[in-house]
Amino acid sequence: MTDTASSPAAPSSTALPAVSPREERIGMLLVFLSALMWSFGGTIARFIHIGDSWTVVFWRSLWAVAFLIAFMLWRDGWRGTLNLFRHMGLPGLGVAFCFATASTSFVVALAYTTVANILLMQAGVPLLAALLAWLLFRERVGPATWIAIAAVIAGVAIMVSESLGGAVSPIGDGLALMIAVMFSLATVITRRFAHVRMVPATCLGALLAGAFAASQASAFAVPGRDMGFLFAFGVINLGVGLAFFAMGARLVPAAIAALLGTFEPILGPIWVWLVHSEVPSMRTIIGGTVVVTALLIHIGLEFKRQTRPTRPGVTGLPSPN
Repeated sequence: MTDTASSPAAPSSTALPAVSPREERIGMLLVFLSALMWSFGGTIARFIHIGDSWTVVFWRSLWAVAFLIAFMLWRDGWRGTLNLFRHMGLPGLGVAFCFATASTSFVVALAYTTVANILLMQAGVPLLAALLAWLLFRERVGPATWIAIAAVIAGVAIMVSESLGGAVSPIGDGLALMIAVMFSLATVITRRFAHVRMVPATCLGALLAGAFAASQASAFAVPGRDMGFLFAFGVINLGVGLAFFAMGARLVPAAIAALLGTFEPILGPIWVWLVHSEVPSMRTIIGGTVVVTALLIHIGLEFKRQTRPTRPGVTGLPSPN
């Protein structure tokens, strides 16, 4: 996930308790660590040499489900974990569907386009979430946010334009755009139902993704080397990143969480370039720069408008990748 925090433009209707400065610092560290874990997704995936993307989705989802269930059992116990699943309701099912679609699309998209294309499109998730909130719930969107949304759309258009000329596969860019839209929708749902804890929803999403992949995979047997990277892909990249975010997101202001979330699309292409020599194209660099710049400026303006910075904000579901 990406997994990018949701837009600060849509405040939660649920009042949240104040946190101490020490707790806020811990929250900032946890949110940063979640973005760091997710930024390794493309690099880990490039080490996996399995021809069938559905096999990768299956094993990644299976390891993520195992970790998330263990995490919830450790944190909430058997009874508490069952209650979390019972009480997530339709909002949780919606987030689970979005997460299953996005996490599956991420793995499949890697076979068609670059990691930079996928992650830099996801940088616009907070602003796309603001746009969806306006379309679906008529939540107010300020002029500055509209300008930032227009800039994000322009940046994404620059990146996608390569597929129109045949430079890259339109399937890859289409899936990358699907990931951003699904995470944006999950963000809106999460913010509208801030009282619902979404860790079980993401666990269910991983389970749905794994079940669908199982029906499409040509084989399940993989070499031991690849299984080690699949374990890292599912547990470290996806599961641990989500656990860090779940523990830290409610301890920090929304603008700071969104700012820290941008480390994923910024660092992800750098790791792939350093480890695998996958150099982003010029259009990807230009479009990605437009997207990240628009996001950072928007977050900076929103952060200045916060009157009580020690009050925690409610961020949406980021891009757990």
